[in-house]
Amino acid sequence: MPDMETTNVATAAPAVAIAERAHDAALGAVARALRAAVVPVAIALVTFAVFSPALWNGFVEWDDQVTLYENPNWRGLAAPQLRYFFTTLLMGHYIPVTWLTFGLDYELWGMNPSGYHLTSLLIYALSMAVLYVVALRLLAKATTLSGTPLRIAAVAATLFFGLHPLRAESVAWATERRDVLSGLFFLLTVLTYVRAADARGRRRALALVASLGFYLLALGSKASVMVLPAVLILLDIHPLGRLGGGWRGWLGPAARRVWLEKLPFAVLGVAGALVTYHAQAANLFITPLERYPLSARVGMSAFSLWFYVEKTLLPLRLTPLYELPATVSLLAPRFLVPTLVVSAGVVALVALARRWPAGLTVFAYYAVGLGPVIGIVHSGHQLTHDRYSFLPGLGLALLVGAAAGVVARAGAAGRLRPALFKAVVGAGIAWALGLAVLTAQQVQVWRDTETLWRYSLESDPDCSLCHGNLGVFLSQQGHLGLAITQFDRVLELRPDQVKAHKHLGYSYALLSEWDKAIAHYRVYLAKRSDDADVLNNLGAALISAHRPDEALVPLRRAAGLKPELAFAHTNIGLALVELGRPVEALASYRRAVEVKFDAPQPWFGLTKVYVELGDLRAARTTYGILGMFDPKMARLIAPTLVTDW
Repeated sequence: MPDMETTNVATAAPAVAIAERAHDAALGAVARALRAAVVPVAIALVTFAVFSPALWNGFVEWDDQVTLYENPNWRGLAAPQLRYFFTTLLMGHYIPVTWLTFGLDYELWGMNPSGYHLTSLLIYALSMAVLYVVALRLLAKATTLSGTPLRIAAVAATLFFGLHPLRAESVAWATERRDVLSGLFFLLTVLTYVRAADARGRRRALALVASLGFYLLALGSKASVMVLPAVLILLDIHPLGRLGGGWRGWLGPAARRVWLEKLPFAVLGVAGALVTYHAQAANLFITPLERYPLSARVGMSAFSLWFYVEKTLLPLRLTPLYELPATVSLLAPRFLVPTLVVSAGVVALVALARRWPAGLTVFAYYAVGLGPVIGIVHSGHQLTHDRYSFLPGLGLALLVGAAAGVVARAGAAGRLRPALFKAVVGAGIAWALGLAVLTAQQVQVWRDTETLWRYSLESDPDCSLCHGNLGVFLSQQGHLGLAITQFDRVLELRPDQVKAHKHLGYSYALLSEWDKAIAHYRVYLAKRSDDADVLNNLGAALISAHRPDEALVPLRRAAGLKPELAFAHTNIGLALVELGRPVEALASYRRAVEVKFDAPQPWFGLTKVYVELGDLRAARTTYGILGMFDPKMARLIAPTLVTDW
């Protein structure tokens, strides 16, 4: 018996030792994972803190009204909303994944804008944690940095990008959720692709599939990531070194495998480009070559390439809208100087490519990242936008990070004098703090509509669209005189902005200055003759000016262009009543009711006409319906009814 007990103890001892070693290994793995997570988590928290003023922002009347608070189609995650997410091309974008996040926001927050900003901020903070890991891997491959200097380089690159004021527009503007969401999936695509390049066998295949999946999500968030296949090729050239170095490096067996794995990415990228072009063209956003020919596009592209580098290094006088001039001449100093500087820079980078391949790679990535918005294919009213720097700015941040790592290594090795090292470190910290302060201020520019456009005009007093947008806001607030001043300023700056005449006509109509309203409406319609809403407004102004015979022409055209416009049919009825043709007016009022049953105006008109024609039974019926929809309006006609009955 004693021998058996001794044998059991001896047998159990190795098992216990193995279990203890496994336990220690597991604890060690957890400890290493926690240590590895400390820096990215800290970066995410710092990012969240700097951008946290966005939580007090509201929605702004700069696409938010079209996308969110005046658009009920996306609110929720039921079947009708899901159909909308995957079919709509609203504002020229196909972004079903972004719409899904908005639908989730609605389920969580209703229409409270703070919740939407919180979601965008959380996505952005997470993306900065991912950026740190991406920077760590790319800088390790592109430089000779290692250890602490490498980690410092990755931190510097991430903070320089993440806390930069150019990011404020993407994070603090609710509609631009698509920027931060596509950015997160873009970074995850790159991260998993780089991991695939280092892996073999099954792990490599899984990493490539994950990378492709993240790319699909990125395309569904915003189509500007369509350029990612070209970005992956640049990474394969440098720093991964999987392409290049003679014909074998480009066409040999190993290179062919690299090209083949790009095919699914290329297919998705081309599909994204085609969908985006269709969405832009369907919304009539594409700028025609007749207006800005190829010579202008060259100048616009060179300006963009210069602009974002300048604003990255010196982020002052940022504004939500850098307006596209009425004409662009390549010989104008504003465009000629950037063209010459960019051309000289490209020549220099090509000449230095053997000694410094990172410089040419970063520029190539920068140009590729700007490709969809650089101006070759142009849409919209802008020359540039701060948010367009989101993807291209990643390469510039890596250069800054690499420089910080080199300084850190030189300081640690004693190759820099202590005083100089401290001065450089102090300047870097001051620069980072300055960026954070500027960013926190820039985020607050998006607090509300009035703040947005008043700030825009402080940054650029000659921005005609900014004056126009401020004028629309003032008009909505009832400050019609101030609004008219803004619209007049638009026409002083840009006589070609005929939309200002539309707003002037509406403002003067609200002031009952009918002749001025009619004059501005006519100027607008001379250029935009198919605008049914303005045709209707012109007809209404003519009726108010006691010119009903003239009113019938624009009103009937409006009803023909837009049969569902109930107000046009109502105003036709009113004009016919004014002309003494009540029987004809009945048909127009009835058509208005068919189009929009709950509109009180046609019921009001029907009641008056029936009273005038002596059909009191019909008048009582229409009066009852009018009372259901608008009791106040019904009370206006009540005395007439009492008298006649």
